[in-house]
Amino acid sequence: MARVLLIEDDPAVRKAVTLTLKRRGHEVEVANSGETGLLTLERYRPDLVILDLMLPNMSGLEVCRRIRESKQIPIIILSGRSDEVDVVVGLAAGADDYITKPANGEIIEARIQALLRRTVGGFNTPEEDDSHGIEIERIRDLEIDRTTLVVTKDRAPVALAPSELKLLLFLSATPGRVYSRDQLLEQVWEYDFRGDVRIVDACIQRLRVKIEDTPRTPVFVQTVRGFGYRFGPVE
Repeated sequence: MARVLLIEDDPAVRKAVTLTLKRRGHEVEVANSGETGLLTLERYRPDLVILDLMLPNMSGLEVCRRIRESKQIPIIILSGRSDEVDVVVGLAAGADDYITKPANGEIIEARIQALLRRTVGGFNTPEEDDSHGIEIERIRDLEIDRTTLVVTKDRAPVALAPSELKLLLFLSATPGRVYSRDQLLEQVWEYDFRGDVRIVDACIQRLRVKIEDTPRTPVFVQTVRGFGYRFGPVE
């Protein structure tokens, strides 16, 4: 069971999603505006946020940005099928996943479970720190601690959203190996069907901003044109 904050202004959608979540054992708190959602977030302390993009006054995009300024809680955005630009912008703003309306109950539950697993996921092929017995990888000025799930850059902690962290853990587990976007959707996002590769591209871009000295010429998360992505540096 998860504590879910649903920020949605449409009463019909709000009721339907709330019933769907409660039937599956989740605890749900609802907010009908972005402003109320941010206040509820501080009081309720949910495990996950489901966020409508088309909110009055303060948009869902602005809510997403404000949450990401201080918290790395998982965020799923809700979007109408025609709002493709909003989906891309929402992912760039820090959302981990998105669901199109009308929201299918089974899809909502599958995405929630996959995203919650992502908050504690890890991969076990790092180099070990002999002095402490802690699984740590050091690549130039980047350090990845797979036991504590802490990433540092120049010895300063890097705040990563769940999807960004799991993507980094997955790619760095096999340096130099190239993965297609579809493979990353399957392994990191746990999609068991052909999904939207924009999710991968947006997450890659956000991750580069946080760990690369120059995101446009990345050293760690590299693009292999026509194939996908790999973790470097590849000597």
